[in-house]
Amino acid sequence: MADDTTTADDTTTEVETFTADEQGVTYTSESAAAADPARPATIAPAAATGRRKEAVARVRILPGTGVWTINGRPLDSYFPNKLHQQVVNEPFAALQLDGRFDVIARIHGGGITGQAGALRLGVARALNAIDVEANRPTLKKAGLLTRDARVIERKKAGLKKARKAPQFSKR
Repeated sequence: MADDTTTADDTTTEVETFTADEQGVTYTSESAAAADPARPATIAPAAATGRRKEAVARVRILPGTGVWTINGRPLDSYFPNKLHQQVVNEPFAALQLDGRFDVIARIHGGGITGQAGALRLGVARALNAIDVEANRPTLKKAGLLTRDARVIERKKAGLKKARKAPQFSKR
């Protein structure tokens, strides 16, 4: 009798149309996955540049075990915030290539969030360069190949900041 209950539970999970990704988000997809799981992913070295706000990241990815080196420091030391670690790892998570590449990056300029965004774009571009026909559709659909062009607006003459005017006095 216990076996029948287990079988019934297995059947309900197989019939379930929703799936959960690595972050625990449940979704359903009407289209087939872009990457064919039967086809092995191409593993080769690549390099790319990513930019976000004032930050510039020069990224090299090499076949390896998933070791991150950013300005000579490990990932969790350079980006102690888990959100930033998740942001920079998004391209690997989208392609299900976690732990298949070592990442070596040199980042300068900007703040922590801008540097994380620049590193994400650099990693995505490097993965795109490795195998365009297999990786590009997935990366493009996830929005990882788009350069965020928003930058700080310049200060104008006669104003305190870009748009803030001096206090107005009627008399």
